[in-house]
Amino acid sequence: MKHYIEKNAWKIIERGFNPEYNKITESLCSIGNGKMGGRGNFEESYSGKSLQGTYYAGIYYPDKTKVGWWKNGYPEYFAKVLNGCNWIGLKLVVGDCEVDIHQAKIESFYRELNMQEGLLTRTCKLTLNNNAQVEIKSQRFCSLHHDEIAALSYSLKVDNFTGPIKIESFLDFDIINEDSNYDEKFWDEVDVSESNHLIYNQAKTKKTDFHLGLGAYTNIEIDNKKVIHSSIDKRNKYISSTYNVNVNNKAFIQIYKKIVACSSFYYPTQKIKERVLIQLNDIKSDSYHELRTQHTEAWKQKWDESDIEIIGDIGAQQGIRFNIFHLNQTYTGKDARLNIGPKGFTGEKYGGSTYWDTEAYCLPFYLSSAPQKVAKNLLIYRHNHLQKAIENAEKLGFTNGAALYPMVTINGEECHNEWEITFEEIHRNGAIAFAIFDYIRYTGDQAYLEEFGLDVLIAIARFWKQRVNFSEAKQKYVILGVTGPNEYENNVNNNWYTNYIASWCLKFTIKSIETVQDLYPNRFLEILRKNNFDLNEVTQWEKIIDNMHYPTSEELGIFLQQDNFLDKDQTVVAKLDQANLPLNQNWSWDRILRSVYIKQADVLQGIYFFEENFDIETIRRNFEYYEPRTVHESSLSPCVHVILACLLSKDEKAYDMYLRTSRLDLDDYNNDTEDGLHITSMAGTWMSVVKGFGGMRIKNSRLYLNPRIPKNWNKLSFRLNFKNTLLAIQIGQTDISITNNSNNKINISISDQLINLNPNETKVHHL
Repeated sequence: MKHYIEKNAWKIIERGFNPEYNKITESLCSIGNGKMGGRGNFEESYSGKSLQGTYYAGIYYPDKTKVGWWKNGYPEYFAKVLNGCNWIGLKLVVGDCEVDIHQAKIESFYRELNMQEGLLTRTCKLTLNNNAQVEIKSQRFCSLHHDEIAALSYSLKVDNFTGPIKIESFLDFDIINEDSNYDEKFWDEVDVSESNHLIYNQAKTKKTDFHLGLGAYTNIEIDNKKVIHSSIDKRNKYISSTYNVNVNNKAFIQIYKKIVACSSFYYPTQKIKERVLIQLNDIKSDSYHELRTQHTEAWKQKWDESDIEIIGDIGAQQGIRFNIFHLNQTYTGKDARLNIGPKGFTGEKYGGSTYWDTEAYCLPFYLSSAPQKVAKNLLIYRHNHLQKAIENAEKLGFTNGAALYPMVTINGEECHNEWEITFEEIHRNGAIAFAIFDYIRYTGDQAYLEEFGLDVLIAIARFWKQRVNFSEAKQKYVILGVTGPNEYENNVNNNWYTNYIASWCLKFTIKSIETVQDLYPNRFLEILRKNNFDLNEVTQWEKIIDNMHYPTSEELGIFLQQDNFLDKDQTVVAKLDQANLPLNQNWSWDRILRSVYIKQADVLQGIYFFEENFDIETIRRNFEYYEPRTVHESSLSPCVHVILACLLSKDEKAYDMYLRTSRLDLDDYNNDTEDGLHITSMAGTWMSVVKGFGGMRIKNSRLYLNPRIPKNWNKLSFRLNFKNTLLAIQIGQTDISITNNSNNKINISISDQLINLNPNETKVHHL
């Protein structure tokens, strides 16, 4: 772990430059607004270790899948989020020396991400190789108020120098992805032009033909006198406003740069330039400070909805706010065509695509901390891709409208090319069905079933019906050749979690059919016709439900992760030579697959989802068996263990796991933060606090709280938007206070005692 980031309730601070960690800090200091974003790179040139990255929502490239042995059903491509136009760029040359921190002597350095206001700030003093001294102050943001606008303020104070300075403010599409094969580039130039002191750069992606246009207006003042650019420089996919000036010693240079970015994801191609220039002219006269104020006010509203306050533990406080900040700037819920990539706008690993993480981990955060339409749009995203999911299943031999949602996707098509995941990690279907269930029980929006949900559930149920087979030996239905959530086991038979969620999906689909039939009879008949659905299918599903095989150990009193799990050597993680950890960086894949070690919650994932179906001792036995065998080498693992540890009163384990999930990236637990942040697991951090320490559950359409906060926390405060009722909750060591900030009455169960809350009423309950 690395501990160079200062602990602060609202800020990520690097005091003193750490070049060996620069890519990590770039990830940590990423900023975005749901439509675009980028890493915390320097505006000026930097020749040291860096991943220059700026990303724009909805734009991707279908990179050709490369595998040694092609198998039927493999996707034809891997969808990559593309590194897009670099808009922050400033090239500064003082005399004959370019400003480059890597080449200069650093006198002082300070970098700060203000999470409360969404501002990235840096100050540094440098001595250049020609002995000129420069002091840099920079600040930038991607506007949360207007998500096609971004702006930066950059000042340069020059000392011990009199002479020429060259400043280039540029827009650059001549870039590559870090994972490009043979330095392949994905953008072709469309339009590089200048008009009325505005520069414009438009390019299109190869293959997918996405167009992205950016316009920039740069305002430069030297000692409070405005400077007009000397020239416009153009080259392939690059344009800059260039300023050549002569300055006296101790000159002060102020640069403001405003940009607008529009893409064909939102506008007709022929309208992009027009939209960019109209908006850019609209904000040309707005000061940087006015644009910043609009942005910070939008962040204030976000924090009013979603903040969590922890009193008494600054590291825990910083961790949860860091996670909430990046979740809010990654996905705003405005567009049902967008989803949550595992790295968001912070890096390129995993292709920037959608995984089952969204449904299993992210949905609860947006359900509780944003307007209802935000979570609904996450579900509609999957409904919109239903036909693609059916096509994905057809490629694998499934029929009759059965759907297998992709493991990895950006447009509904499967684009993951590891067979043990693509073909076998089929539990992802279950997470999507569970998300529909979770959304309805949380919001009470039963209409979602007849609008969208039942179509998806029927297709998923049809998949499970065809994926099982009847074992004569066991006289049970079995599911063979799968990979469960624990990806350190491949091609196993009867993964308990997969079998359990498959059976649950069938039950929930049957119940949903009955609900729609009762509440929306006319719509129900339409759904039957559209899906060519025969109610006799339900009889077949019920037979599977009643006869599903669930591997268990009677002796240990646990659910077995898969049929042959006990054949493995059972040495627990604590007895391993710690030099072997992390396993995925030290062991061969063959050795990992034969080991007992678990990457992330598997059986415990199922127990977390369906906790109400198991008694406390069953949960305890399974937790105490599986957690010691878990290496937590998935970012999605610690949060589930926090929630169950809290339930089992395992306070020390819960707290340790919470720090691991909340500070996973801040402290670089897995030595991979430089690739980008673990955005989807950040929602697990929220779950750790609210569902773990807050003990929040939904049972029979009622909100339950059974809090148990760490002993070193004086107070935990969070907000919930439950069925359009806004609740402010404060939990101390001895009492809990709940305020109903809405016009609705609500009944809440606190530690199994029913509390009635009238509108705008506060009640205190002693724990």
